[in-house]
Amino acid sequence: MGKVTGFLEIDRRDRRYAPASDRIRHYKEFVIPLSEEATKDQAARCMNCGIPYCHTGCPVNNQIPDWNDLVYRSDWEEASRNLHSTNNFPEFTGRVCPAPCEASCTLNLADTPVTIKTIECAIVDRAWANGWLPPEISSVRTGKKIAVVGSGPAGLACAQQLARVGHEVHVFEKNAKPGGLLRYGIPDFKMEKHLIDRRVDQMQAEGVEFRVNVNVGVDIEASALLNDYDAIVLSGGAEKPRDLPIPGRDLSGVHFAMDFLPQQNRRVSREPVQSNEPILAAAKHVVVIGGGDTGSDCIGTSIRQGALSVTQLEIMPIPPDRENKLLTWPNWPLKLRTSSSQEEGAKREFSVLTKAIHGEDGVVKKIICVHVDEKLKEIPDSTFEIRADLVLLAMGFVSPLQDGLLNSLGVKLDPRGNVAADQIAYKTSLPKVFACGDMRRGQSLVVWAIREGRQAAQSVDTFLMGSSVLPR
Repeated sequence: MGKVTGFLEIDRRDRRYAPASDRIRHYKEFVIPLSEEATKDQAARCMNCGIPYCHTGCPVNNQIPDWNDLVYRSDWEEASRNLHSTNNFPEFTGRVCPAPCEASCTLNLADTPVTIKTIECAIVDRAWANGWLPPEISSVRTGKKIAVVGSGPAGLACAQQLARVGHEVHVFEKNAKPGGLLRYGIPDFKMEKHLIDRRVDQMQAEGVEFRVNVNVGVDIEASALLNDYDAIVLSGGAEKPRDLPIPGRDLSGVHFAMDFLPQQNRRVSREPVQSNEPILAAAKHVVVIGGGDTGSDCIGTSIRQGALSVTQLEIMPIPPDRENKLLTWPNWPLKLRTSSSQEEGAKREFSVLTKAIHGEDGVVKKIICVHVDEKLKEIPDSTFEIRADLVLLAMGFVSPLQDGLLNSLGVKLDPRGNVAADQIAYKTSLPKVFACGDMRRGQSLVVWAIREGRQAAQSVDTFLMGSSVLPR
């Protein structure tokens, strides 16, 4: 696809960031898009692979070579139709997906993969700008009523698919606005929230009804949904954070990342913070424990709030700068990656175990750490201290919250504490109850949530109607 000799003639070129000195002064997106001609050139680099390995890397099964070719030929509207045939929300994945498709690109063997994520984002942004994404309102009504609990990417994708085939869909969200962790977890400098609002408006026009500020299992009984709906889809997030049970954990100034990040997102969107203890990094020495995306988001937010210093700790050894492609390609490789937030001024420490947190008058002042070897065993005489006025725990999530909804439903859980459901029918242990996204698979990517939401919608439609025209 694309230009036959494009990969030989055109160098890889990707979007740039605004300078760090500028972007840390605000919470807006700072990625500078490519021009139309530059984007077409990048699409022209897509090779006519005998096997498009990018397909193996993309959870939503995007037809990447096809829309690359359409962009190269300037047929942007058809590229949008193709892209939306597999992905309900490419403006989300075009901004926050780590792009496993690019790791699987054949050109990645030479470290020059096609800029798939950038092209995807350009397609959908142009589609919105040109009015090519009107609501897709079903001409039939099935008379079936479905409750979707949770309005993150899995719930939104599932709800939209079901509404488009004529079902009555009600989405329950415990927060004030739909979006789940897309809205309250991902900082605005990575994805501005008007993008979610635009999709919510589209879905409401398609017939989806959003019931916000309703925590199912707390504000209303879960049994009420069983009585009132023909099917229920559990699509909440894996919100139970991994804790750090060490001395000093209860000191003031030690918080979970997901207590810290939503507060700032609410400030940006002018929502009430909903906390008796505002968590702010201004004029503080911040330590982020955990080296993943959530930790990176804590870094960028802390720097924008005016932290004096930010240190990120990771217990695992530092990954290699480059992967051995003959061993890893086309799979997602383990290698050292530096996020835009880490580039803004964080100090990163690897192979570090946090042993204790010390404070004065009940407030954190420093943490005690030790270096560990490749087997995560402590190295003798390697203890050191780091000054800390704010400690953010960003070590991942272990499972969905089970109090309330899951316990009251009595749904079966898997050994990890997630809702037990297979990846074919997405059915739980209860009749007419389905589960998808992080609630079923555990902490994962937005792109996986969208995939599972779409596939669960197809299973629900088949369950209710006997067959389905929805794609898997």
